Amino acid sequence: MAVSTKPRRKLTISFTSEIAERAEGQSRKADQEKGKGAGKIKQYIALSTVPLVLVLGNSMLVPILPTLRNKLGISQFQTSLVISLFSIAAALIIPIAGYLSDRFSRKAVIIPSLIVYGAAGILAGFGVVWDSYGMLIGARALQGIGAAGTAPIAMALVGDLYKDGEESQALGLIEAANGSGKVISPILGSLFALIVWYAAFFAFPVFCALSLLAMIFLIKEPAKKEEPKPIKQYVVSVKKIFAKNGRWLVASFFGGSLALFILFGVLFFLSDILEKPPYSIEGVRKGFVLAIPLLGMVATAYVTGSKIRKNGVLMRWLMNIGLALMTVSLALAIWLNTNLYVFIGLLTLSSIGTGLLLPCLNTMITGAVEKAERGMITSLYSSLRFFGVAFGPPLFGWMMAKSHQLVFITVSALSLIALGLVFFLVKPGKQVQ
Repeated sequence: MAVSTKPRRKLTISFTSEIAERAEGQSRKADQEKGKGAGKIKQYIALSTVPLVLVLGNSMLVPILPTLRNKLGISQFQTSLVISLFSIAAALIIPIAGYLSDRFSRKAVIIPSLIVYGAAGILAGFGVVWDSYGMLIGARALQGIGAAGTAPIAMALVGDLYKDGEESQALGLIEAANGSGKVISPILGSLFALIVWYAAFFAFPVFCALSLLAMIFLIKEPAKKEEPKPIKQYVVSVKKIFAKNGRWLVASFFGGSLALFILFGVLFFLSDILEKPPYSIEGVRKGFVLAIPLLGMVATAYVTGSKIRKNGVLMRWLMNIGLALMTVSLALAIWLNTNLYVFIGLLTLSSIGTGLLLPCLNTMITGAVEKAERGMITSLYSSLRFFGVAFGPPLFGWMMAKSHQLVFITVSALSLIALGLVFFLVKPGKQVQ
């Protein structure tokens, strides 16, 4: 009897675990979310550099304005034009930049603007070195034209990239970056002045270059879903927006521009009086004193932007509280402006009010319109904010020559008017778009 040598087949049984598959899927999803989170942080950093360099181009010069006046032998009004002409040029060009960003793309406007902004900074520096006030002022106007296509367009880009709570968080971060620039710029300006008093003019283009690289490599702009509208149709669309939302938009525009008018006016006021007796505070010490009120604004703006999300009821409360804080603190400064500690405390309270107000306005205005017209509306808003910055130093300088009390009577009255307008006209729904 033959024995079979045919090999026996082995039965292979394998088990798959749904638990393991589910865990693997969750791990993969967590990795994806982690990657998105890291990418979002990089985007936030890149976007925040744009308002930061915008502010550095103006605020970093504030501590050296008295030195500039003495070195070039110019008047206080001519000195104020170094800030104001920059802001006026920016305010006039911003609506054009907004339209171009709607028609083409946000980055197509931001990137060339940063290049012009930085290059004109170098030109301004040479104007100072060569004692040419005309060259300095011309370069500052050119810088303003470059500045027009930076932070205002970045605000519209945020509206394109993010929705809901992420949008308000990003806008709050941009306002905080704007404020952070205001905080560190007096200190940086004072530190650079230790090297040579005009060093800030040449240091600024370096910051522009870093922002330019961040925008090029870290921001991927979403593709346009629609063809750009012809200019006539575009203008009609903007008119319709104002016909529908004009009352609260105008009130919001006034509130935002007034906040910046007061902020830069106060900086100009402080920069002038701190170097005189009885304070005699100069150099880096002065930069730190100037930074105190701004620090209050920055911290408040960041927290406000993180918390408001799209909560219209909370926004209304915070806007009114912010304007009330500004009104009361500036009114008290009419009488309490001789003691430096009390005075700085009151100005810090006013700045905290500004930090409550601006992120709410930014979120409402950015969310008020569709993507196709967003660049124009945010640009009009930014344009008026720039006019506030532009007129702050010369008007404060004129009022200071009359009386220090007149300065604070005026700004507290204007804050009260803004509070009335916002209280009665700006009434967002429970959920902002």
